[in-house]
Amino acid sequence: MKRRNRPAAILMIAILLFTSVVFPAFAQNGANTPSGDVNGDGRTNSRDARLALRGAARIETLSAEQTARADMNADGVLRSGDARAILQIAAKTGAYHEMVVRGSNTGTKNTYTGYESLPEIHYTATDPNNKKGLSKKTVNHSFGVAKNGKVHSISYESQKFFDEKGFDAVTYDNKTEKKVLYLTFDCGYENGNTGKILDTLKEKGVSAAFFCTLPQVKSAPELTKRMILEGHIVGNHSVHHPNFTKISAEKMAQELEEFDNYLRRYFGYCSSYFRYPEGAYSEYALSEVNSHGFRILFWSIAYEDWNESNQRGADYAYRTVVSRLHPGAVILLHAVSRDNAAALGRIIDEARAQGYEFRRLTDLP
Repeated sequence: MKRRNRPAAILMIAILLFTSVVFPAFAQNGANTPSGDVNGDGRTNSRDARLALRGAARIETLSAEQTARADMNADGVLRSGDARAILQIAAKTGAYHEMVVRGSNTGTKNTYTGYESLPEIHYTATDPNNKKGLSKKTVNHSFGVAKNGKVHSISYESQKFFDEKGFDAVTYDNKTEKKVLYLTFDCGYENGNTGKILDTLKEKGVSAAFFCTLPQVKSAPELTKRMILEGHIVGNHSVHHPNFTKISAEKMAQELEEFDNYLRRYFGYCSSYFRYPEGAYSEYALSEVNSHGFRILFWSIAYEDWNESNQRGADYAYRTVVSRLHPGAVILLHAVSRDNAAALGRIIDEARAQGYEFRRLTDLP
């Protein structure tokens, strides 16, 4: 998209508006970070800026118009260049918003977790008429089969596309120069394996992310409670599991909002991570979901594990996953797979034996 220039005065007005309108509310939900080092890694960089930007977009009182003012370079896309301008404000105000938020731990009986309920949020379609002219063509996420400890070229190109287009989406971690892995599960419904998976993760001391649909959360609240209290991330996988390229921006907002608010109300919890149902997306859908403050998680390792009638045994699951490990991998496993539940401990042990470290999504650059 072609960049449009605006007078410096307009830019200054946008910054002043963010300073006077956004971040005073923002600071109520954040913490003091006078250096701008939002993620506490000792550096002030674009990752800190993205956190500041994302937090601003999630404030309940923030309108779509105010969020749009974050587009400092006026090219129609929120990207690191815009984020750096926001970071200057964040560093001065000491305001940011966590990717994972929990209510006060009072032991209340009004939520499953004992955390106080969080304020509900309202999402409004940011660009319902697609004035940016983004492509609505359906893309089914592809990742390839990684071999010999190297990311597949398809995953490489996928991440390159997101980075170059300025979308906050992750196929794999291409920035950390260490052997790191991110373990994620998709949970569309419960069939008795999620508890076993949680038991193994607790035994091995590994934090994972569970992308749940709302029916899964409602049908198994005790499992969702365990995920949260045992230090895992519960990500938004929508309410009805629709293909996001086939629904309107208003419907996208509704899917995100209903899931988010249920966790806020009954678990005192919310997170800013989202995974598309079916892995189907478009540039327009990426832009809309990002505009609501969500970081989108895809994957670089997966296999056909979701078919309950075609489970091939724990050894197959173990060999398949271990053979595809590579630095920065985002692993997608389905919690309905009894093979995954049985093989998970061995997968974790072998990955560590190969020098890999399991990290949380909040550690992503």
